[in-house]
Order: sequence, then C-alpha cells, then structure tokens
Amino acid sequence: MTKILPFENPIYVTRPLLPKLDEFLAIISEIWDDRWLTNNGKKHQLLEEKLKGLLKVPYLSLFNNGTIALVVGCKALGISGEVITTPFTFPATPHALAWNNLKPVFCDIDPLTMNIDAHKIEDLITSQTSAILGVHVYGTPCDVIKIQSIADMYGLKVIYDAAHAFLVEIDGVGIGNYGDLSMVSFHATKLFHTAEGGALMYKDEKLKSKIELLKNFGIKNEEEVASIGINGKMSEIHAALGLSLLKYLQQEYEARKRIANIYRERLTNVEGITLPIERLNITSSYQYFPIRINSKYFGCDRDFVYTELKKYNVFTRKYFYPLCSEYPSYKDIPSANKQNLPNAHQIVNEVLCLPIYGDLNTDTVHDICTLIHLLQR
Repeated sequence: MTKILPFENPIYVTRPLLPKLDEFLAIISEIWDDRWLTNNGKKHQLLEEKLKGLLKVPYLSLFNNGTIALVVGCKALGISGEVITTPFTFPATPHALAWNNLKPVFCDIDPLTMNIDAHKIEDLITSQTSAILGVHVYGTPCDVIKIQSIADMYGLKVIYDAAHAFLVEIDGVGIGNYGDLSMVSFHATKLFHTAEGGALMYKDEKLKSKIELLKNFGIKNEEEVASIGINGKMSEIHAALGLSLLKYLQQEYEARKRIANIYRERLTNVEGITLPIERLNITSSYQYFPIRINSKYFGCDRDFVYTELKKYNVFTRKYFYPLCSEYPSYKDIPSANKQNLPNAHQIVNEVLCLPIYGDLNTDTVHDICTLIHLLQR
C-alpha cells in the first residue's frame, strides 16, 4: 500500500503571493519621496486605472477592505428594509447588511453551483424587499440573467459579493458588469491582493461621486461635509503592494490552473467526491478548489477527511461552516429556519477547500490526492 509521511512544513489552503522585496521597495521609495501616504495619491490612482482595464469594468473604487466596500455599496444604492441573500458565504456578506440596518432574508442555494438559487428568490419577495445580494461562491457566477430579470420585474437593486471572482468573466464580459454593483476583495488570501483591500465595480457614472464621498467621511471639500460617510480609503502603501504584484498575476494564475487540473485529473472518478463545475463560457478565478464529500459513497464524512489530513500537516478549510443563518445574530430570523434551507444545510457539511496557490509543489498536490484516495473507505 502507498504510504505518505506527514509533510515537514504545514501545507495551508492558501499562501499569499508576494513580489520581490526590492521591487516593492522601489515603489515604496517613490511614495517616500512624495510623502503622500493616503487620500487618493498617485499609486492609488494608478492601481485603480490598471484594475479597471484588467477587470473590464467602466468604474472602480478602491477600498481599505472588501467588507467596508460592501457596507458603502449598500449605502450608496440607498436600499432599505429586507435584502434576499445566501446563508452559504463568509460572515462579511450578511454583516454588511446588518451594519446598514438591513434585514437579511436567507434563500436556499443551488445544489450544483452552491450559489443563491435564483429560482427560489421570487417566493421570498415582500413589500419590504429592496435588493438581492448574491455571492459568486468560489468564483462561480450566480445566475445573473435570472436574478436581473427578477430584480427588473420587482424594481429591486442587485448587489454581488464577488470577493472570490477576481478575473472571472462570462462570455468575455467582466463579472463586475452585472447587477448595480459588485464588491471584490484584495485580502492577502486572494489571487490578487493588497494585503488588506477591496473595491467596488459598477457601470453607473453617477455612483462614482457618491461612493467616493461615502468612503471619505462624506467630505466634499475643505469646508463642507455633505453626508455621513466612513473611512474606507486604501492607503498608498497597500496600493503599492498591489501594483508590484500585477506583473506576477498571470504566472500565479497559470500555476493555480495547473494545480486545479491535477486535482481534477486525480479526483474526478473518486466515488463520493464532487468537483467544482466547469463551463466553457466562464473564465475561472482559481481562487479556491472546493470538493464535496458525500459520506454515503465515499465511506467517511468531510470532517473525518479534514481531521485526518491535519495529521499529515495538510490544513484544508471547511468554507463556509457554519452557515451564516446559524450565527447567533441571525438564527432567529424566520428565513434562517433549517427547513427553509435544505440544500445549504447538506452542502455546508460536505465542502472542503483543498490547498491551491502558485508556490504549491505539484508533487505535493499529487500526494494530497493520494491521501484522499487512501482515506476512502
């Protein structure tokens, strides 16, 4: 029988891409010369322009993190009351609603894409509903056409949490062109990052001035504060890190793609394991590689695999466990009732995100696959 020893060093689910230090310091030295550290400096402006082109969106506003971007986005759209969203996401998604005094209404998820089930949204719409907040989970796009048609029918805003969807396109169209606006995260765990950061992507030019005002305390000029804003600005230091990483982005992307292909090659025919869906018209982000483990057919459950892999120094993640609808802050909302969310409650106990990042050795990826094979009962 094949025997694999525990890895000498921990293998984490992701590892941040970093530039060569001297390249980063060269950009930092320019900031030192200017002594302009924040408030829409040269590096901030340059990164914003480059990302607009890269992500194929008309307008983009940089933020200090994706959560604040989402909070500001909700405020900028002027939504109120109830927002239909998914329970299968990172805490930031419903928290951004709560910070805006909005009530999340949880909709069950599609069993294939693991995104909000667009066919179940309409039944949740009430007189209090003002928006739909979808999440492109693991970078797989929501059913953007169906969601938009529902929104148009009922006069609702559409927001997307596209934290995982950097570089994702549908038929060559950047993911940030769908809905009223989308948030993308530049946290250190992401394909592209600024250590901490994020952005809003949108098509409406009128939103630009409103968003820029809201993320800078509502300050219009030296003597006028026009609205109640927040401090959501990205610093020059963080923008510099992002700029220094752009030249490495394609290399990182291709490396992740190779790793994903190894997982697909080695795990496709393993009974009880479901792999991420692939569609020819979708450009993937390769942000995560989630598998689903059906204990009935695999012979053991997701938690067992998660625990056993740790013994080999392989640290996978149970993204997103538990469901947001199970948090103390939201569990008493009627839509959070377990009976309303059967797919979400099944999938949250099956998903396991495997290690994927550019520096990950392909031999290590093969060893991880072998371990999963050995764990099958």
